[in-house]
Amino acid sequence: MPRTDRPQCLEGKTVKVRTGHGTLYVTVNWHPETGLPFEVFATLGKAGGCESAHLEALTRLISVVLQHGIHPTEVISQLRQVTCHPYGMGGDIENTSPADAIAHVLEGSYDGDKEDDEEAVTSRG
Repeated sequence: MPRTDRPQCLEGKTVKVRTGHGTLYVTVNWHPETGLPFEVFATLGKAGGCESAHLEALTRLISVVLQHGIHPTEVISQLRQVTCHPYGMGGDIENTSPADAIAHVLEGSYDGDKEDDEEAVTSRG
């Protein structure tokens, strides 16, 4: 599949998520024509560390996959339940790693109306 060009301006949202590695901030930007996630950025802890480098590599790959037309559900299914340091998030939601937390944020970022998405994602963060 050919890569979709990035528009000059994209709408997005940044979600704060607690992890066993510290606070994770995940930004998802949507493509204006499809309303689907188009790129993902994440930050965790201090810049320059191994965790930050791995997270940058992961989000670059996620973004490339999305830009080549792979549906977010494929990305989500691969990241779900990647386990590192399991921790409870309260209620019935549990992220098992930063990758799993990104899957939760992605999952809540595009289903239905954008206002409904914000409520769904906020309940996970």
